[in-house]
Amino acid sequence: EYDNDNGYSDEENYFEGEEVVERQRYFLEPSNEVLLFNQYTFQDIVVEDSSLRDYISIKNPQYISHTAGRYSIKRFRKAQCPIVERLTNSLMMGGRNNGKKLKAVRIVKHAFEIIALLTGENPIQVFVDAVINGGPREDSTRVGSAGAVRRQSVDVSPLRRVNLSIYYMTQGARSSAFRSIKTISECLADEIINCSKNSVNSFAIKKKLDTERIALSNR
Repeated sequence: EYDNDNGYSDEENYFEGEEVVERQRYFLEPSNEVLLFNQYTFQDIVVEDSSLRDYISIKNPQYISHTAGRYSIKRFRKAQCPIVERLTNSLMMGGRNNGKKLKAVRIVKHAFEIIALLTGENPIQVFVDAVINGGPREDSTRVGSAGAVRRQSVDVSPLRRVNLSIYYMTQGARSSAFRSIKTISECLADEIINCSKNSVNSFAIKKKLDTERIALSNR
């Protein structure tokens, strides 16, 4: 009855090993496609907002959000930095976290796994939608010289929209994870999902609406 070394019958082995075989097939099948974290495809990612297409970089697939590219050497070069890596870099803030990129990569990886489980969609697409929704489209600036200074509403450039959106999302995740039972990965996943749905539970959406409301009164 027991034909194998591990003491299980062939039938039991088949059912228990089915999942393992599937997993092995998933990794062993030869493929030229580059998958983020060996799981998520960059194909079929759509940037709905035409004004942000040049500033959300998804054309160069990567296995991990760590290219060691020198994107801050020249002005505006960061627009070519892969969008998931920009999220990773933005997590490395707050003094004690400066430079800990491997820790940031791990946080993003776990957050993307949570997003995939909760939404059933490609987490790269969910994140791109969140970046589009999270950036304010109108802001206020100081206008005037000498004594008389007033606020004037101005349009926000596409690159700054992307910058602010990523900054707000990581800031919201960091503040909600601080002194909380939830991990930073869970908080980041919640923030990205809420922002992609335009939910007011998102820190980034709240900041965006506040900024646009103030800008509206300064027109």
